[in-house]
Amino acid sequence: MKKIFFIILIGISLTTMSCSNNSEQTTAPQQNEQGQTIISKNVDVAEFSKLVNSAEGQVLDVRTPEEWAVGTIENATKMNFFDADFAEQLNGLDKNKAVYVYCKSGGRSGKATKKMKEMGFTTVYNLNGGIGAWTGAGKEIVK
Repeated sequence: MKKIFFIILIGISLTTMSCSNNSEQTTAPQQNEQGQTIISKNVDVAEFSKLVNSAEGQVLDVRTPEEWAVGTIENATKMNFFDADFAEQLNGLDKNKAVYVYCKSGGRSGKATKKMKEMGFTTVYNLNGGIGAWTGAGKEIVK
């Protein structure tokens, strides 16, 4: 009986780890080679909502077209993270203007955040929990 319990416990632990948000952790502001401050931060729904409503940045949805069909955050630019030219598409955004990025649960947007940071974007906010957390908090989406 103890062996079965132990096996189940290990299975649950592995499942939890594999389904967790793989996004990059929040980092303290850094300086790039040009001396600009770089901000890369994971934020909750409340903070993400304030950022989006400020209309000072670019909202980026990195989900798939099938996921977009369910609904997006208003005024979001859609770029499929899995597209072969995803990095090229990112070059269409203003690197000096804040980007508010999200996906389904936070994993892809976390990877996109890391990529944007490598590409020289100065300010990127990743929505913890993705669109699931957004809708779970009663926030609006549009089709």
